[in-house]
Amino acid sequence: KMKTLNETAADELSRMTDLELAGFIDLYGRYMREKAKKRQIDWSLIKSPGDDMLKPYTALPEPEDPAPLLKKLAVLKLNGGLGTSMGCKGPKSVIEVRGETTFLDLTVQQIESLNNSYPGVEVPLLLMNSFNTDTDTAKIIQKYQNTNVTITTFQQSRYPRILKDSFEPMPLTHGGYDKEDWYPPGHGDFYAAIYNSGLVDTLLAQGKEYVFVSNVD
Repeated sequence: KMKTLNETAADELSRMTDLELAGFIDLYGRYMREKAKKRQIDWSLIKSPGDDMLKPYTALPEPEDPAPLLKKLAVLKLNGGLGTSMGCKGPKSVIEVRGETTFLDLTVQQIESLNNSYPGVEVPLLLMNSFNTDTDTAKIIQKYQNTNVTITTFQQSRYPRILKDSFEPMPLTHGGYDKEDWYPPGHGDFYAAIYNSGLVDTLLAQGKEYVFVSNVD
């Protein structure tokens, strides 16, 4: 049904990309199959990682010259959330946390400090936006044009919400586009989103090997 709706939707906002549609069908299909098996999560199997899996930062060796490692680094911030719960309109990243300095300002300042301290490393900033934050973020990052930080944005997927009682995707229940029918599918979508964006190839071509990922706040 969702595939048919996607093909016939008159409004572009009501249509997923082919990659989004494939991702949604896969995720929805997995959920329905597990639901049919009535399989329950065994919470006793979920444990914190042991000491053998974690290495304290203080135990890491100090590199003689950080520059070669920094040349291989990109920083990615998850920027899909809105700041409504904190009394902010727009992306959470624009909340002022130190005077008039925002979360995003601090991020740019930190990366610029790295790039200025080690000339030539060119650590870029990647922002994974959602459809809720992408337009506003595109305007906000204009203020950083004269900084020593290259900023690239991409969007995570946009999937339809599911009705609890019928398990029907909400866009199927009425005609036209309603923003409330859709949601960004969380941090776990990072891997598919960055791969589908084409940025993986771009980063590899730039010699990047490591991506530091964290919330923007």
